Amino acid sequence: MSTVPDSNIHCLRVEGTFDDAQDIVKAAFMDTEFRNKVRLGAVNSINWARVLAQMTYYFYSYYRVTDQAKGVKKVSFSVPTGNFGDILAGFYAKKMGLPVGKLVVGTNENDILHRFFSSGEYAKEQIATSISPSMDICVSSNFERYLFHLFGDDPQKLRALMEAFEGSGDPVTNSVGVGKSRSLKVTPQLLKKAREDFLSERSNTEETLALIKEYNEVHGYLYCPHSAIGVVAVNKLGLNNESMVVLATAHAGKFYDAVKRVVDPLPPLPPALAAVQSLPMRKTDVPNSLKACQNIVLQRIGLQKQPPSVLYIVVPLLVLALGAASFYSF
Repeated sequence: MSTVPDSNIHCLRVEGTFDDAQDIVKAAFMDTEFRNKVRLGAVNSINWARVLAQMTYYFYSYYRVTDQAKGVKKVSFSVPTGNFGDILAGFYAKKMGLPVGKLVVGTNENDILHRFFSSGEYAKEQIATSISPSMDICVSSNFERYLFHLFGDDPQKLRALMEAFEGSGDPVTNSVGVGKSRSLKVTPQLLKKAREDFLSERSNTEETLALIKEYNEVHGYLYCPHSAIGVVAVNKLGLNNESMVVLATAHAGKFYDAVKRVVDPLPPLPPALAAVQSLPMRKTDVPNSLKACQNIVLQRIGLQKQPPSVLYIVVPLLVLALGAASFYSF
C-alpha cells in the first residue's frame, strides 16, 4: 500500500507496535463523533465481513481434499495466527456443519494464544520482534469473539473480564474466570472445553528457519516465515497426514530478508513483487497518538473533492485511502 501512487492513499507510519496501531483503530471506532464524521469502516477482521469471507477457505479446502482423498471424512486445519481472525473463521465453519477435525493454532514467539491453550491464562507480555512480523501481536483482538462463545454467549461475563484485562475496570472473579490488569484466566472446566475446540503449538525463529530450509531442500517448496509456523505446529503435534491443511499466508518473496538466512540462492521474485521494489515509498511518520492520527485523517479529507470512502491500516503503516473511511491490518 505504501507504494500505491493514487492521490487518495495516505500511509501513516505509527511509532510503536502492531498493538499500538490496533489500539488507535479501536479507539477511533469508539469515538462516535469522529466515526460518523468520516464514515469510518474496516476491511480487516475488526469487520465481521472479513471473518465471514475467510470461512470460504475452509469449505473450498475441504472439498478439494476430499475430492482427492476419498477416505478422508474430516479435514483438519493448521493456521499461523497472531490476531486469531482466520482460525476463528474455521471455528465458525465447523459450527456451521463443515466436517472439521482439528483446528491448530500456530504462534511465533509472541505466543499469548499458545499460552492460553496450555494454561488457561491469557496474559499480555511485551512484543518480541520476530521474522514473522505479521504475527508480532501481544493481544489478539478476535480472541474476544471466541471467548464470548466459550463463556456461554454471555456478554456481561465477557465484558467484566475484558475490562479488567484492559485496565478499564476493576479486578473481577466470576463463574468463568478471574480478570485483572493484563491477565485473564478461565476456569479448568472452560480450559478443557477450549482444548476441545483448538490445539496449539509455538515455533521460535530457529525452528521456523529449519522448516523453511528442510521443505525447500526436500520438497522444493519455499515457505514464508509465517506459513512455516503452521507446518511446525503440525509436525510438533504429530498431525502431518493427508487430512491436514496448512493455511499459507504470503509469498516467500515478501520476506526474503528472513528466508535468505537458510536458502541460497533465492529464486527470482515474481514480476509483480519485483516491480514494487523500485517504486518510491510514500509515508508520513506519526506519534503513537489517536488524536494525531485523527487530525491527519481530517486534514486529508479536507483536501479531497469527494467525501471519504476508504481508510486502511497496514501495520506498521496506517494507510488512509480516502475517497468511506476503512481500516486494514494484517
